[in-house]
Amino acid sequence: MKITRVETCGLRGATPEGGWSNELRPNDVVHTLVAVHTDEGITGIGSAFTTENLVRGAIDLLLPHLVGQDPVEVERITETLHQTAFWMGRGGALTHATSAIDIALWDIAGQALGQPVGRLLGGRHRTRVRPYASVLMDDAGPMTDNLTRLVEQGFNAFKIGWWKFGRVDAATDEHTVATARAAIGDRLLAVDAGGSEGFFPGGLAWAKRTARMLADYDIAWFEEALAPDDLEGFAELRAGSPVPISGGEVLTRRQSFAPYLRRRAFDIVQPDTTKGGGLSESRRIGWEAQDLGIRLIPHGWNTAIGLAADLQLSAALASTDLVEYKTGSAYVDDLVAGEWRLDADGYLDIPSDPGLGVSLDPEAVEKYGTRPAFADPKS
Repeated sequence: MKITRVETCGLRGATPEGGWSNELRPNDVVHTLVAVHTDEGITGIGSAFTTENLVRGAIDLLLPHLVGQDPVEVERITETLHQTAFWMGRGGALTHATSAIDIALWDIAGQALGQPVGRLLGGRHRTRVRPYASVLMDDAGPMTDNLTRLVEQGFNAFKIGWWKFGRVDAATDEHTVATARAAIGDRLLAVDAGGSEGFFPGGLAWAKRTARMLADYDIAWFEEALAPDDLEGFAELRAGSPVPISGGEVLTRRQSFAPYLRRRAFDIVQPDTTKGGGLSESRRIGWEAQDLGIRLIPHGWNTAIGLAADLQLSAALASTDLVEYKTGSAYVDDLVAGEWRLDADGYLDIPSDPGLGVSLDPEAVEKYGTRPAFADPKS
């Protein structure tokens, strides 16, 4: 089997707010689907957390290393793509695009071998996993209403983030957390400061004080409490924090994560499979983290294909017992055929069909895709 061509499809029309200071608009394209086609009619789908123009440019550069290759040799191919990117944008758009290609190649491998990707990644430690509902912070009334609806839908784990947290004063921070805790009761609650926002004002002293406050509300972890490149700050914060510290969602490739893991700067590491290098890199990061007693809980503010990849990753990593579910996003809820269904315990089944175990919904691609014919493997 050989790779014949690679296609892209940006998503627009329902792009959710990201909490960014330069806020996203519905027609902004920040998630791009990638289809890898083969001469045997098997097509794999991946997802990149990058605008389509950048992904297309990256693929134009990488295509000579893809066409004609056997797609089942996933890690040889994607490592070749990483190695060829040293001089042309390693760690940026090339790595994000490679992430989508890697996910798509694992999807092909699973389909070709008749196995779910999680089994190919090392075996299925679990057949279901708990998703946490990921929402932006808001004023007390709207946030309470939103969280209450999600409890009624069956979610029993939550994360709130960004908005004014760390950007106004300590009273606003605590009132926001207290409101969320009251809305969801004793269910799991994590807090995300959004330290990767441009010019995030929170510093180490603020993060230390805030971590002590969060402990009073039984917070599961404190995410992105500092700017993402502040390795020394994260290490110091984590060493004295009464709540677990997490981060890593904007880092790319295992080499960038290694210093944070070795310094034990995180209790929980959170690579985004749609930009950090794909499933191959997330798995390797997870293996190193596990050896150091660090959990991997993937960042997943992206698409249904990203969620499907994270579900397969959670099957293959022993300590990955949670995945992020971006609530209220059509790109998650509507993009694939069928529905994501919570069971009575608030868990999602991990697809057991070959590959990622999901397929695109043609009507959703028609509605949200920049290239409506993308959903047709023969297009």
